[in-house]
Amino acid sequence: MINEIKRQKLDFPLYCITAQNLSKGRDNIQVVRNMIEGGAKIIQYREKYREIRKRYEECMIIREMTKKAGVTFIINDNIDIALLVKPDGVHIGQDDIPIKEVRKLVGEDMIIGLSTHSPQQALEAVQNGADYIGVGPVYKTYTKDNVCDPVGLEYVRFTAENIDIPRVVIGGIKEYNMHEVIEAGAKCICLVSDIVGANDIKAKVKSILSKLNK
Repeated sequence: MINEIKRQKLDFPLYCITAQNLSKGRDNIQVVRNMIEGGAKIIQYREKYREIRKRYEECMIIREMTKKAGVTFIINDNIDIALLVKPDGVHIGQDDIPIKEVRKLVGEDMIIGLSTHSPQQALEAVQNGADYIGVGPVYKTYTKDNVCDPVGLEYVRFTAENIDIPRVVIGGIKEYNMHEVIEAGAKCICLVSDIVGANDIKAKVKSILSKLNK
């Protein structure tokens, strides 16, 4: 069962993710700075295409930035980097090392998130000790390779009604359609390309948060 400290770190309606290939030439450090200035409180570093040393160096800088700003910092996939950088959490996928094995490596205090795409995966994630789940992709998305087919709003509703750990709804969500996933029961949403690809990331985050906080 997720403890109260972890739950507090995940208690925010917007979950931001880096994606330098979509960031119009801006590096991840600049993107994260703009996200924080816009009011982001949860940021995941996801970088699929960079050499491992560069990822490590960026994560070290971002860890200091997020710690100073009181922002929850999650590292995607790279458990080795997480062990060195000591973020608030790690996020893994269905084809990565199982949650229980990751827990042995990172300890009890680090948040572990798991991407899920079906009711069975969501229920198993809870049973296996995930601190939160990713729910999606809700709509068609092109932010990463080898993405499964959209799971739709029905899966969002299922998790809202049946999963009691935090849930991050993701996949093809934009500012213009985010009301649909909120109406389906989402408490925390993630917009990737809509934020990192915005001309003014700070203003975009502020705009989204103003609507989520109504």
